[in-house]
Amino acid sequence: MITLINYGIGNLQAFLNLYQRLHIPVKVATTEAEILQATKLILPGVGHFDYAMQLFNASPMKEAVVKKVMDEGTPILGICVGMQMLAHSSDEGEERGLGWVPGRVRSFSSVLEEGELPLPHMGWNDVIPERSVGLFKDFDPSDSRFYFLHSYFFECEQAGHSLARTDYGLNFSCAVGKDNVYGVQFHPEKSHHFGEQLLRNFAEL
Repeated sequence: MITLINYGIGNLQAFLNLYQRLHIPVKVATTEAEILQATKLILPGVGHFDYAMQLFNASPMKEAVVKKVMDEGTPILGICVGMQMLAHSSDEGEERGLGWVPGRVRSFSSVLEEGELPLPHMGWNDVIPERSVGLFKDFDPSDSRFYFLHSYFFECEQAGHSLARTDYGLNFSCAVGKDNVYGVQFHPEKSHHFGEQLLRNFAEL
């Protein structure tokens, strides 16, 4: 059962529609009990890092999510700001991240020349998987495109935690993973058949 964590932000309906179209069981969780029944978790996120972390930290589901992920090894997929929450910290705010994938979130504006490229990074871009297993099983490395909308990027502490990369003024990790924890910066729910395949792969992990 794919369980969407509804802690107050994120485009949950798009994920519901996509998984229902794929005939994969999915539900939205708002309680601890619903989290504890999950076999796969999705942590969506949009907007500001601190706001997302504050909402999640205040959620009655947080302890159950931590138990499922850290103690029981339940796979979790963070999306957009949900991916950034997996890091230790973010240039966007003061809150501590979950720290489940060692790294920090940096601002494009801190590494690009002013006016070099429009910010946010918005639209379709090529994604180059670093391995054709897991989230990127059956992907063609020369033909993988996803939809992005962000001004911050994930900087892994260890290269082995980067699952895919893309270029926008610099070559950055757009997908990360450590053990049962995964994250993608792009929006698979807006990425047509590429996104469908990735979300199907997550369901089959």
